[in-house]
Amino acid sequence: MDRYERILALHRTLKSARYPVTVPRLQEELGCSRATVYRDLAFLRDALMAPVVGDGEAGFRYDASEGDRFELPGLWLNSEELHALLATQQLLSRSSEGMLSSALAPLQQRIEKLLDEHSTGKRWPVERVRVIPHRLRRMDEHAFRAVCSAVLERRQLAFEYRARSTDERTRRTVSPQRVTHYRDNWYLDAWDHDREALRSFSVDRISAARVLDAPARDIAESELDTHLSGSYGIFSGPPKGWATIVFSAKSARWVADEHWHSQQQGRFLPDGRYELKVPYSAARELLMDVLHYGSDAEIVEPPSLREQARSLLSLALSHYDR
Repeated sequence: MDRYERILALHRTLKSARYPVTVPRLQEELGCSRATVYRDLAFLRDALMAPVVGDGEAGFRYDASEGDRFELPGLWLNSEELHALLATQQLLSRSSEGMLSSALAPLQQRIEKLLDEHSTGKRWPVERVRVIPHRLRRMDEHAFRAVCSAVLERRQLAFEYRARSTDERTRRTVSPQRVTHYRDNWYLDAWDHDREALRSFSVDRISAARVLDAPARDIAESELDTHLSGSYGIFSGPPKGWATIVFSAKSARWVADEHWHSQQQGRFLPDGRYELKVPYSAARELLMDVLHYGSDAEIVEPPSLREQARSLLSLALSHYDR
């Protein structure tokens, strides 16, 4: 443990201690000599102005009246936390096709500077954090930033929206509620003032976004969850029913570890197959996921959803019968 990490560990130990911590215990936790413990305590108290009280006999702790309020100045992270932060930064910048690279560049520079202080000249191979986007949609960086700013600043947002299903362009004025990342894509959950209802907008279909001065209308989190998260997938609306899907024994090991819905119910059947039950509102996305498994998945209930799957499979097969 280098000095940087020792100071951070010492701070966390003293801040969480209800009683004075003895020097032998600090030696054991920090992995250093008695003299080093005293030097680090002096640096923490004198250079960083930490409220260290105590002595070598009774032990040390933070003053009870000031310890809860004291934090180390600047950004103090240990090596593992810095590595995780760097990996997260790489994930965000690369999974968005570089869209966030310019926005995250200052953060990356600060992270790399902190890492350099730990590395003693060693270069960190950030290229070994590999992210392969899957079916990623291209977004306008200005629109994405405007959406995020409106959500965090709690201000209304005006934009042009081009619906993917109809290709129709409309102007919208909304009160942003939250930004949702789902299946490598971003969505804006918002209150649509013209339609007086909650709506989800695919951010890649938003253009000419403009943050307004008017304050956003806040919708209760419980209402947002009921309307936007109650059913399967990103499509809004309360659940209209439950689907029961049975997967082959070959696929069971994969499906059993997958998260489809917060209320999903799953069990292994005696023959090794896996039965999954999920609530759903709109059938389209659920059908896409089930059909992705081909012959390894079968919709058992409800009959209407089973019939829709049969029709889609028949239609797909007809393209190969020509």
